[in-house]
Amino acid sequence: MHQRKQVIGEPVMIAGRILSLSRAIRAGDFVFLTGQVPMHDGAPMTTGSVEEQTHAVLRDIKATLAEAGCDLHDVVKAMVWLRDRADFPGFDAVYGEYFTEMPPARSAVVSNLLVDCRVEVEVIAYKPQQKEDYDG
Repeated sequence: MHQRKQVIGEPVMIAGRILSLSRAIRAGDFVFLTGQVPMHDGAPMTTGSVEEQTHAVLRDIKATLAEAGCDLHDVVKAMVWLRDRADFPGFDAVYGEYFTEMPPARSAVVSNLLVDCRVEVEVIAYKPQQKEDYDG
């Protein structure tokens, strides 16, 4: 039987508390990642430049995608939340280092974030699954 929805990765834990969300979900040929905030030693990064925080977020996204058998080239859509409009150039410069060819479609907004950080990024990847043998 083919599973329609698959949880990817370990539960998300911050400050010793397991959050009520999945790190990522595979649904058919798509992989949906939870919004990633910059983390350092298991805690949200509340200091550092937007560039440092963006590197941290994108490294975590890359690692989560790898757990799903994907990489950054498989990302088709990115949603970005910035705390401050002035951070966009720094964010965009770092983002461009990770998505060098055929970058995904992207939305970016300025918003108050639930965690005291400068950036949050959520992505959707497309990676067709191997077709299973059918004994039908």
